[in-house]
Amino acid sequence: MPVRQFFAGTSVIATIAMMLSAVAVAQDNAPQGAVLLRATINAETPYPQSHASTIAEASNGELVAAWFGGLHEKHPEVAIYVARHDGESWQPAVKAADGRQPDGSWQPTWNPVLFQPDGGPLHLFYKVGPNPREWWGVVKTSDDGGETWSEARRLPDGMLGPIKNKPVISGMGAWIAPSSTEGPEGWRLRFERSEDQGATWTAGPSVDPGPGIDAIQPSILFHADGRLQAVARTRQGALAASWSSDRGKTWSPMSAIELPNPNAGTDAVTLADGRQLLVYNHAAHNPATPGKGPRYPLSIALSDDGVRWRRVLDIEDEPVREGYGYPAVIQTSDGRVHITYTWARQKIRHVVLDPARLDQAL
Repeated sequence: MPVRQFFAGTSVIATIAMMLSAVAVAQDNAPQGAVLLRATINAETPYPQSHASTIAEASNGELVAAWFGGLHEKHPEVAIYVARHDGESWQPAVKAADGRQPDGSWQPTWNPVLFQPDGGPLHLFYKVGPNPREWWGVVKTSDDGGETWSEARRLPDGMLGPIKNKPVISGMGAWIAPSSTEGPEGWRLRFERSEDQGATWTAGPSVDPGPGIDAIQPSILFHADGRLQAVARTRQGALAASWSSDRGKTWSPMSAIELPNPNAGTDAVTLADGRQLLVYNHAAHNPATPGKGPRYPLSIALSDDGVRWRRVLDIEDEPVREGYGYPAVIQTSDGRVHITYTWARQKIRHVVLDPARLDQAL
């Protein structure tokens, strides 16, 4: 069944609410055996809020995670924190970046994204600025797996870098950063490219939003036929996707995926076996409050073609204030899947999965 473009006119909210409002509770059945480990990365922090985590496998084989933390989102002294896993446990986090400006003023930091290209340093992208409409992109690099970091380098004017989710490398070696903007025209996806390992960047045009879709924060997936797929959060109550047949240079108009989305961040990865794995909140928004809904449960869905998705596991399903949000997901060289996410805006959780045990839909 093709992806349905059912965002149309004033019936959008009602249509999606009818199709996606039922949210099943995860049961202790076979898929639960896929969870190999659960841990809190930042169990002890001197600040009350943590959010927007990212995770990478550094070139030395160690895991590295990052997030922003502070008094609350938008506070000018919110900073980027990084923690390293030594093979046994997560080590205490250290501050890796903040928004202090040359004139002594402070700006909030946002949405770190870790990226480990083959043969190069670990990259830490993040945003600085008063809000998502006015922020700018910044990058630091590490040659020792995240133990020490270079000086911050602002990206060229107009370049934001990856907004929430990790860049990918195309078949021709280009880096593609999944980006988005939140300007007067609404939420729009766009993709930024580097042909020289991050030295310079160019931004493609905004992706056609299709029939009334406001989308941001895409993830990029690879398909066996050579196409790329971007999956993104929306304000319209369901996830949405765009496709590229030319290695990410141009993208199709947005269309809906038949999975619910309460206007919450997601992430996705193409597994080594070719399946597509998506981490998202399996919850519909409330038609009375468009674009808003509970950030629980936090679920896993699989797809073989990017069109038909089956929900296979709920990582978290207990109602909690602020929910479980902004997941990040990677598959490491040993085949395991690692997911980090925000727990109640207070902590960053880490879950390890065996993807071979993710099969039967809930």
